Amino acid sequence: MSHRENRVYSDQEAVANAFASFMKEVVNSSDHSVSIALSGGSTPKVLFGLLANNYKDDMDWVKIQFFWGDERCVPTSHEESNYRMTREYLLDHIFVPQRNIHRIHGEENPDNEALRYGRHIQTTVANRDGYPQFDLIILGMGDDGHTASIFPDQMELLSSDDVCRVATHPESGQKRITLTGKVINNAKNVAFLVTGENKKDMVKMILGNHPEASGYPASHIRPVGNLFWYLDESAAGDFRP
Repeated sequence: MSHRENRVYSDQEAVANAFASFMKEVVNSSDHSVSIALSGGSTPKVLFGLLANNYKDDMDWVKIQFFWGDERCVPTSHEESNYRMTREYLLDHIFVPQRNIHRIHGEENPDNEALRYGRHIQTTVANRDGYPQFDLIILGMGDDGHTASIFPDQMELLSSDDVCRVATHPESGQKRITLTGKVINNAKNVAFLVTGENKKDMVKMILGNHPEASGYPASHIRPVGNLFWYLDESAAGDFRP
């Protein structure tokens, strides 16, 4: 049975601490490998640094298969690469076999890479009802209500039958590879990490089930498994669970 829970903490660091503890529980309590799709953004950066510093010897890292929920179509040397950020803040500081790291090749042709990465996920992640089922997917949310790289003007990516699709940032035009809504909603655990005052209006709309929320991708994330919203007080605003 699925479970929904909203959790509010004092600040971004407290959010990272709380989620790190949850992630450790998911990983260390499992008797098999654990598939995790990572997110980019400021809060994951804090989380990855915390994991590298405080959980280096406490997490069963060799058990984790690392994937990404989305990636900018840039080389790994680019400052906007989610993989680069994860490597610099986490992967370079822990012991994890190279075979456990399944990055999106942002430097390749976007259409070809979306297809390749989707096929790779299908062959390496456990399956449920014909779709990959990640053990844990970490998501952020933009103040425009987008999540992963599913933007409000590309809602069709929520219902696509593909595992991955090419998305286009509505302002910059930057191409991105993203998991689709069907895959995200097939996960055992999905956790939103949302911090900052600029998110409070969207948080209130989505978690308050406002009628207009359906126009924003983050409101459509309702996994078959557990859904957690990790918020700091700034993002929660006057919304409380």
